[in-house]
Amino acid sequence: MKTKLLALIIFFTCFNFVHSTTILTDPPREKFVVVLDAGHGGQDPGNRGNGYYEKDIALNIVLSIGAELEKLPDVKVIYTRKSDVFVTLAGRAEIANKAEADLFISVHCNAHKSQAQGTETFVLGLHRNQDNLEVAMRENQVIFLEEDYEVTYDGFNPNSPESYIGLTLMQEEFLDQSVLLADLIQKNFTHDLKRVNRGVKQAGFLVLRQTYMPSVLVETGFLTNTGEGSYLNSRSGQSGMPQAITKAVLDYKKSINLEILEGLDRNPPVALTAEPQEQPLDIYDGITFRVQLAATGKKIEPNPKNFRGLREVSRNKEGKLFKYYYGATSSYSQIKELHEIARRSGYPDSYIVAFRGNEKISVNDALKTKMK
Repeated sequence: MKTKLLALIIFFTCFNFVHSTTILTDPPREKFVVVLDAGHGGQDPGNRGNGYYEKDIALNIVLSIGAELEKLPDVKVIYTRKSDVFVTLAGRAEIANKAEADLFISVHCNAHKSQAQGTETFVLGLHRNQDNLEVAMRENQVIFLEEDYEVTYDGFNPNSPESYIGLTLMQEEFLDQSVLLADLIQKNFTHDLKRVNRGVKQAGFLVLRQTYMPSVLVETGFLTNTGEGSYLNSRSGQSGMPQAITKAVLDYKKSINLEILEGLDRNPPVALTAEPQEQPLDIYDGITFRVQLAATGKKIEPNPKNFRGLREVSRNKEGKLFKYYYGATSSYSQIKELHEIARRSGYPDSYIVAFRGNEKISVNDALKTKMK
């Protein structure tokens, strides 16, 4: 009997040791961190189309998204604000960066002098037309309520188109992921809620400028539109919108877990919404931007079959090398688009170059010419 009792004591002692060792040595499960940003707040009401307050509607939507995500044990939600308080744009980005967030989602409501309607989700980049610029300018006006905004934002002036030069560089490495999330959000708005789809777009939003993770700004609809404003202010709208955004976050998270993003370069990219054809707003007089594909001592005919189907390839003899360039434009936003096409066509090491007449200059020097 004593022998059996001793054996049991030894067994349970060993089991508890192994179990406690497992508990001590198993690495903690990392949570997926989502920072939710309700636009405006406090003394900044946002737009007040039809008498509704953007700051209140954005907050209600954000709190509903957070409530759903907080039910998941492997998701951590952080809010830039949970009440009617004022938070600077730089402060919102700082919250996300300190949290080392996996996603940053800023929620807003749109406005227009017409009865425009529909949802649109933005990623950081150069505005492609006047409408996008006006949306960014309106959302960036809030910095005038901040003390020392000139210092905080390095002299950025929301009312000056020239101030938006270079914003596109800040989120370059997260662009694919940001566009993926934006596309998921827009599809849910369109398919599940039957909202008018204005697409995934790029513009220079300061709140996205300094975040170091995939980031989007969601315009949930136009408060200035009679029907849409009423919907966004309703229980139905403030239930449907959060559900659509929450679903997009979970689908995005699932895609990360399945490592789908690692194969983005092998999959067809999500297209940014085609904008109406019009004169680009970022023309640099006297400057020509090109994408350099290759430099070699071999002379190659610059036709599509020799350059993975790319058209508009030119060849130039520089010293002992032949250099091959794709595209030619005085618009920086357009050359960024061509560079993306080149990368996805099989030229990952391609880069943008700039010329003033026949003289090659640095891209930074070219961009500074618009500041003068």
